[in-house]
Amino acid sequence: METIINFKKAHSHLGKIIKMVENHDYCIDIMQQNLAVIGLLKSAHQMLMENHLKTCFSEAVKSGDEKRKEEMTKEILRVTKLLNK
Repeated sequence: METIINFKKAHSHLGKIIKMVENHDYCIDIMQQNLAVIGLLKSAHQMLMENHLKTCFSEAVKSGDEKRKEEMTKEILRVTKLLNK
């Protein structure tokens, strides 16, 4: 799954960033690596959201359970709001 690959890459990059900070590497180099991790995590988040909408949310809509659909909509909005902070 591509999401797992992104998480593993981000994990690997974080280890490198920690070493870079410990070695007092050039700040811009560290920031560039940090941005790469942020990009990987945002991409993974997007993939998770798309999967959720195609599966869990889609099933809730099809079920006709208005309460569940409303709860899931609130969850999606809450997570989206957190992403945009």
